[in-house]
Amino acid sequence: MNKIDDKLQPILAEVVSRNAGEPEFHQAVQEVLESLGRVVAKHPHYLEAALIERICEPERQIIFRIPWVDDAGNVQINRGFRVQFNSALGPYKGGLRFHPSVNVGIIKFLGFEQTFKNALTGMPIGGGKGGSDFDPKGRSDAEIMRFCQSLMTELHRHLGEYTDVPAGDIGVGGREIGYMFGQYKRLTNRYEAGILTGKGLSYGGSQARTEATGYGNTYFVQAMLETKGTSFDGKRVVVSGSGNVAIYSIEKVQEFGGKVVACSDSSGYVIDENGIDLALLQEIKEVRRERISEYALRRGEGVQFIANGSIWDVPCDVAMPSATQNELSGKDAHTLIKNGVIAVGEGANMPSTPEAVRIFQDAGVLFAPGKAANAGGVATSALEMQQNASRDSWSFDQTETRLAAIMRGIHDRCYETADEYGAPGDYVLGANVAGFVRVAEAMRALGVV
Repeated sequence: MNKIDDKLQPILAEVVSRNAGEPEFHQAVQEVLESLGRVVAKHPHYLEAALIERICEPERQIIFRIPWVDDAGNVQINRGFRVQFNSALGPYKGGLRFHPSVNVGIIKFLGFEQTFKNALTGMPIGGGKGGSDFDPKGRSDAEIMRFCQSLMTELHRHLGEYTDVPAGDIGVGGREIGYMFGQYKRLTNRYEAGILTGKGLSYGGSQARTEATGYGNTYFVQAMLETKGTSFDGKRVVVSGSGNVAIYSIEKVQEFGGKVVACSDSSGYVIDENGIDLALLQEIKEVRRERISEYALRRGEGVQFIANGSIWDVPCDVAMPSATQNELSGKDAHTLIKNGVIAVGEGANMPSTPEAVRIFQDAGVLFAPGKAANAGGVATSALEMQQNASRDSWSFDQTETRLAAIMRGIHDRCYETADEYGAPGDYVLGANVAGFVRVAEAMRALGVV
């Protein structure tokens, strides 16, 4: 990883000073600024008109109260967020996260990352993120519906197909999107399919959207492995998490001939040396919404469940962290390298700590940062927006073909940009610089706004 250029140090200091108590946001900004020294040395005009400072400041931050009534008749209060970070390339685009850890700093880090991720897709979408500190675990469908309706009662006034188009994220799947879309339609008396993505197929959703983030990460890692003359075929793979991203990463890895031997949730992880039984995992996590320990109980002999602990203790050739931010530490990185890992693909947003990234890169491990590797989800959301705008519906194969081409394009853009700036094989620098340049050029063209 690179040291921050002296010209950029004051920008980071200002970000830290103005956004106190937001370590994830500081981390995300620092990671991008570390890549920009070579860019401003070659193109000093990017230092003019406070361009980089403006990129680090959200255009709008919305915080609001979400009152709702639980099944016992008690009034609950949660806090809602929408950070509309950058619209230089198009309407704000990024998911909504429901999780107790959500606060404004986490939403800002996610929105900042989203800006560059969306730029890398080559599609006309800006960056934003949102969510709530609401915990959907253990809540009934009726409670989740009432919560989503209350959230949308406030949020709807800030949305629009030319303004801001949210999608799902952790804790927000098809059920939650449906409830929010229904409330939007009720409040506005308009059927604007383009104001949310991740919708159900019965009311304007896109084929392959559910699978897109996991599939996209796998396509990216496959392309990365090919630069070294290898592939997933025959590789031993560990995927953290067991939600949407993890499940469809596992599916696509298996299609490519890899064997996924471990996955996890917040209670622990399972090791299945025969390879994860995808149908059983989907039934437990997507249908029954049970803990990962149930997988071990129902799969039977030879499958271990380890409570707590680190999934990264499991030896593998390819690691795909797909749960949450900063889940993979420097210690975990050392363990993975000792056990022979050759590639890491981030399915989640910023799941590896800065120390872990540095350790992987110093050891020559292929490393795919989340803003590039997990861009398949938002790319397919943009394809859903295209279908909504044209009143069209594409087949699964047609959509997946577009997704595969977009991910190949993102990989090649990162690879070639790293080469151009004298850091061959550095996908972190390649992703940060390619995303930054696209956003920065649009901002320069639009003037000081």
